[in-house]
Amino acid sequence: MIAAEMERGRLRGEARATAGRSGGGPSVALVGCGRWGRHILRDLVTLGCQVGVVARSEESRARAREGGAASTAADLSALGTVDGVVVATPAGTHAEVIEAALGRGVPVFVEKPLTADPPSARRLAAAAPERLFVMDKWRYHPGVRELARIARCGELGAPVGIHSRRVTLGHRYADVDTVWIHAPHDLAIALEVLGFVPEPRLAVAELVGGELAGATAVLGEAPWLVLEVSTLAPGHRRELRLVCEDGVAQLDGGYAEHVVVARAGAIREDAVERRRIDGEPPLLAELRAFVEHLGGGPPPLSPAADGVAVVEAIERIVALARPAAGVA
Repeated sequence: MIAAEMERGRLRGEARATAGRSGGGPSVALVGCGRWGRHILRDLVTLGCQVGVVARSEESRARAREGGAASTAADLSALGTVDGVVVATPAGTHAEVIEAALGRGVPVFVEKPLTADPPSARRLAAAAPERLFVMDKWRYHPGVRELARIARCGELGAPVGIHSRRVTLGHRYADVDTVWIHAPHDLAIALEVLGFVPEPRLAVAELVGGELAGATAVLGEAPWLVLEVSTLAPGHRRELRLVCEDGVAQLDGGYAEHVVVARAGAIREDAVERRRIDGEPPLLAELRAFVEHLGGGPPPLSPAADGVAVVEAIERIVALARPAAGVA
């Protein structure tokens, strides 16, 4: 499903990483090698890192070995000296794992969300504000970056708001609901495009059997963010639309090949401009930023403070949605 230009970006990244592999890249501990962690391992190896994987199940250890891990261990403390730590465990475990990772005294890159509750997020962010970062891959997506450029340069006038739709069928996570899994993406996009996370004002829930299966929320006023997340949709959809005073710009999914731009007075299908997306895949891009930071480069996007803002917004969305649905 990867668009041709993004796949070529990955191949270019692999070519650039060859010298790093031969010369010995940074040593990185990857905590977790599940469905998503294996992709992180793949890209860290591509970037020339020597990766020690913390994996407790035999299945995860097998994935790590197949993915090119330099070593595996059942606990982070069992790994030797590392230059950085990447956390890819379930969201409900993040606080505990991050605390252990910060004890290594090196930069830590954690999959979104930072944690699953504001108190632990604030505590960890205060403990290591300059060493803790969140993996918000959508901030590295070339289509999102084009929307951010449009919003900031005023090409279509001032931003009015953002519509984000992120729906699918079924939920694969036992520890947190879909709002905690999917809404962080939309809030990170707001950070990248608008420069801040708008304040949640209204939210309604989709409940099945008393469980939160989706939510639609309105955040901010000028500009606003409207986000929809759901596990009840028969199709898998990712849509992002930036509304400005003088037109709109839309990214139709993570693997779209174009950003579509329509100007006021000509918002019709035969008058849109299709701007081709070119760049490496966002996961590879964000891991490259982290690896370069380990070598003395600038920090990656989404420092701990941004992660706290996202976690606080999600808690507020859930609190607004449940009373609206008549659930305590």
